[in-house]
Amino acid sequence: MKGFDPKFKDFPDYIIGITKEIWEDRGIATLHHYYAPDIVVRSPGSVVVGNQGVIAATMATLAEFPDRTLLGEDVIWSGTPEEGMLSSHRLLSTATHMGDGVYGKATGKKLVYRILADCHAINNQINDEWLIRDQSAIVRQMGWDPKEYARDLIAREGGPDACVQPYTPANEQPGPYKGRGNDNEWGQKYADILTRIMNADLSVVEAEYDRAVLSEYPGGTTGHSWGPVDRFWMGLRASFPNAEFKIQHQIGRDDPMMPPRAAIRWTLHGKHDGWGVFGVPTGAEVFVLGISQAEFGPWGLRKEYTLFDETSIWKQILMKTGDL
Repeated sequence: MKGFDPKFKDFPDYIIGITKEIWEDRGIATLHHYYAPDIVVRSPGSVVVGNQGVIAATMATLAEFPDRTLLGEDVIWSGTPEEGMLSSHRLLSTATHMGDGVYGKATGKKLVYRILADCHAINNQINDEWLIRDQSAIVRQMGWDPKEYARDLIAREGGPDACVQPYTPANEQPGPYKGRGNDNEWGQKYADILTRIMNADLSVVEAEYDRAVLSEYPGGTTGHSWGPVDRFWMGLRASFPNAEFKIQHQIGRDDPMMPPRAAIRWTLHGKHDGWGVFGVPTGAEVFVLGISQAEFGPWGLRKEYTLFDETSIWKQILMKTGDL
């Protein structure tokens, strides 16, 4: 890999390797080396610009969860070392809530939750990132309801005017990466499936998904077969039936010893004007950042992983309604 440390055999090895080095090996100072000084990190809950903010957030997380592990399940990527590469990295994290912090007083609870992160890297350094943690899985395992957690967080951050603003187009910070992924057939197939779903064509679930499909969704929800897939996507789209769905980035890959895979980063932007998983329609303007990954097999889409942050959606709704 031209421009990258030779200790990494390929791009997935780089992504998985530096993640372990930073978090589990306590190499937080290596962020000065592996992250660009002016990196933009977008997560549903905030936009952070600059490496110092990333280092501060990393230390705060490790103070709250000192035994946190980050197990790299897959890296679906596009690009070249010369032009830069974009990784869609899926992780399973384990942690014990041992310290006080953003999740409140230490509970001692043991957690398991997923993360999906899109990172752009060139010359051994990450300079643009989109990061989604399964916040509703975290807070549910601590005994919170995601809506109540969002309400409490707004209060702890000083109220709706002073609190950290969720990521929306209004506070977007452009980063250096302008790519859209690749044109591999599996990325295109998955993009078509998600577009059909968002156009209310739920017949695509039985037509394109394996009847034994495994689904992993926000809140640490695991499903089997078509029913959970239909209910998940229907519940989201029904809450925001007129919101604009956009595919921001799409990758497909065929790799040795792996099934065909795809990774899609998408957004949903519009009003909360329908009955769905977010309750009574409020008319609040909501921006949803989502990342989805899929694996395909001989009978269709056989594994689907999707994350968005339910707590940041509730935060947007509560800030608009004033139901605090």
